[in-house]
Amino acid sequence: MELNSIKDAFDRVTKKQKLSSSKSQEVVDQIHLEMEQVLHKIQFADNPECPIDLNSVFAELKTKLKDIAPLAQLESTQKELNAARTKYPKLVEKSFNPDISKAYRNVDFDRHTVDHIIARHFYRQGMFELGDCFISEAGQSESSASLRSPFQEMYQILEAMKYRNLEPAMNWALSNSNKLKECGSDILLKLHTMQFMGILQKGDRHDALKYARTYLAPLASNHMAELQKLMACLLWTGRLDCSPYSQSQLMSVANWDKIAEELIRQYCNFLGQSYESPLGVVVAAGVQGLPLLLKFMNVMAGKKHEWQSTKQLPVPVELDREFQFHSIFVCPVSKEQSTEENPPMLMLCGHVLCKQSIIKMSKNSTKSFKCPYCPTDIDSTRCRPLYF
Repeated sequence: MELNSIKDAFDRVTKKQKLSSSKSQEVVDQIHLEMEQVLHKIQFADNPECPIDLNSVFAELKTKLKDIAPLAQLESTQKELNAARTKYPKLVEKSFNPDISKAYRNVDFDRHTVDHIIARHFYRQGMFELGDCFISEAGQSESSASLRSPFQEMYQILEAMKYRNLEPAMNWALSNSNKLKECGSDILLKLHTMQFMGILQKGDRHDALKYARTYLAPLASNHMAELQKLMACLLWTGRLDCSPYSQSQLMSVANWDKIAEELIRQYCNFLGQSYESPLGVVVAAGVQGLPLLLKFMNVMAGKKHEWQSTKQLPVPVELDREFQFHSIFVCPVSKEQSTEENPPMLMLCGHVLCKQSIIKMSKNSTKSFKCPYCPTDIDSTRCRPLYF
């Protein structure tokens, strides 16, 4: 949606408002100055050495106020402000159709499912009280625990991380280490790295080395390069700010936000949930597609076509790539669509093939094979199904 014209109109209104306010203040100051001078003269009106004629004082004040002409000064700026304020709401109304219900179609919704989607959105955002209130008012109280509990642990971990406590996050990563490894996630290494660097920043080299031997050494086989950098940091214990790593990602405060984001992503993945809230995605996509639907509705109404009776839109509704999902997967090897019996399978390298193609290429899972897209050797027993 093009908002530049609305922004320009808003800027014009604010500019006229500031100009009018400034001019009003200027006129008030002029009148105040004249009044102050008159009051000063009145205070000495009874002085016999310098008698003052009050009638002439007020006459002079009247003349000066007439010369100032406050109404005339304010009239032009006020007219310009009123004109800008009158045009702005008309432009907003023209750009934003207030009656979006015209684009609504009569669709049968499963209210129970919709209530669960809304409640789950609140819970996954950490708004547990609001979620409980909604569930109660929707008459779905029996579902509260099942919808709420999966996200409670996640937010307890995130809350602890706000206070620089990584223990709950590391316990979760350790208990899910096999799943994380299958997904190719190194979040456990990142958590231990942050804990190790925190110990070093306190200046305790002995505790840092002890921690590395206990928790980092088991990860050395897959992360030798990263661990070598960490071991080099031991030489700069207590003075990491002066080390060659002071400007590296090892010392970045942004690591806390990045690892929290990855934890949410992996946690939702294990729950079978997407990283983005489904309700949030639907609303965002609707906002993007709504202007075209409203325009199409107006065309249909002008041609006296029934909007509710159409089964397919005659024009495509283009959405950004973030809203483009593929509910149908075609295997790049067999060129066949996936089915429930032949689902898409995610390989360790991140590429996807259908199950039957993997079975054929692995000779019924008896040997490994190379991915058609990259040189990775694939173990078919470690591929997992994807569901769209």
